[in-house]
Amino acid sequence: MRRSVLLILLLSLISGRAQSQQPDTVVRGPLTLLDAIRLGREHGVVAALARLTARAGQARVGQRASELLPQISGGATWTRQTVNLDEFGIPAITGVTDPFDVVRLQLRASQTVFDAAAFARLRAERDQAVASGEDARAAGELAGATAGIAYLRVLSARETVTARQADSTVAAALLDQARKLVESGVSPAIDATRSEVSFASVLTQLEVARNNRDRSSLDLLRALDLPPSSHVQLADSLSLATIELPETADDAVAYAREHRPELAAERARTSAARRSLGAIRSENLPSLGLSGAMNESGATTNALEYSYNFQVGITVPILDGFRRQRRAREQSFRVEAQEIQERDQANKVETDARQAVLDLASARQQVAIAADRLRLSEQELSQAQERFSAGVAGSVETTNAQGSLIAARDAQIQAMVNYATARVAVYRALGVIDQLR
Repeated sequence: MRRSVLLILLLSLISGRAQSQQPDTVVRGPLTLLDAIRLGREHGVVAALARLTARAGQARVGQRASELLPQISGGATWTRQTVNLDEFGIPAITGVTDPFDVVRLQLRASQTVFDAAAFARLRAERDQAVASGEDARAAGELAGATAGIAYLRVLSARETVTARQADSTVAAALLDQARKLVESGVSPAIDATRSEVSFASVLTQLEVARNNRDRSSLDLLRALDLPPSSHVQLADSLSLATIELPETADDAVAYAREHRPELAAERARTSAARRSLGAIRSENLPSLGLSGAMNESGATTNALEYSYNFQVGITVPILDGFRRQRRAREQSFRVEAQEIQERDQANKVETDARQAVLDLASARQQVAIAADRLRLSEQELSQAQERFSAGVAGSVETTNAQGSLIAARDAQIQAMVNYATARVAVYRALGVIDQLR
């Protein structure tokens, strides 16, 4: 009876709780790792906000450009007035006129012909827009990498569940073997008890693995900005894949310096800071502009007469209390600070690239070592079972061997996850995560 209860419990745990936890919303798959990265880049909240910030930067470029475009305005007025002729100082004309009407229609226009400071500010704003665009690309790559890592964690959790199911089957077989040997008088009762403890421990690990699988699935849905009730079918598995990008440290660094959006953004901000400094200094130069107005005026709308004025103006800045000089000095400090940030970002990019290459090489070695360890653990368990069946060893050997096999399976899964994660990290460190295959 006790044996039947344990076997029923094993079958119920292996079959899982799929029917009771079926989600209401189904997202049809299969979803590959590259799909997860793409969806993370497109739908990640941080990436979406960064893209909106970049669009706002493009809008500011248009606002800055308007300073150099024609300015046109119009107006219409009706005035009822009198005039005190004495204020003009003409002896022959005195007194206050009778009330009269003035109707005036006016069209005014102006155009900046040359303003070095305005042109420099426009170029600085364009550089800022470029920096915002690169920031958005960096945020997208980070969101994609986050989604990719979440995808790999789901794969790892599912592989762990599969491993624990296999361990549960082995534990059940060892328990059955131990009971038979106890019943036949070959082994002491403690061997069966020890096997029951081992069996219960494996079942507990299976339950924990299932919980981790379900939680990691929720994390993936969160990274993809999907409803928590959704269900995704994963197409990929934990396996080795080739890397088509530079793998040596020096080549990887050179590649990353050309492709990392974070470094490109800092370069654009440095250029913008320098252009802003140039714009302040250019305010000391004269500016040239055109303006004019066309008028139609008269006492009534039926008696309007046409007139106009046109002027060319040059503005020469002479002294503003040395305000421009102090602004230029302040901006020069900002340029120095930005250059420091650019150098720091360049060093960070190089560090990321070198670390990613090291991690990838180490992960590849871990996969090979884990495969050998799993093979030896399986061999150890097989030999322990043979010795136990022959009655020359107790259940301690089989329990220890099974524990070694469980650890070896976990190590192999972790090694495969480490390699897949390192592969994602290499593409992220080199700034081309969208090219991941």
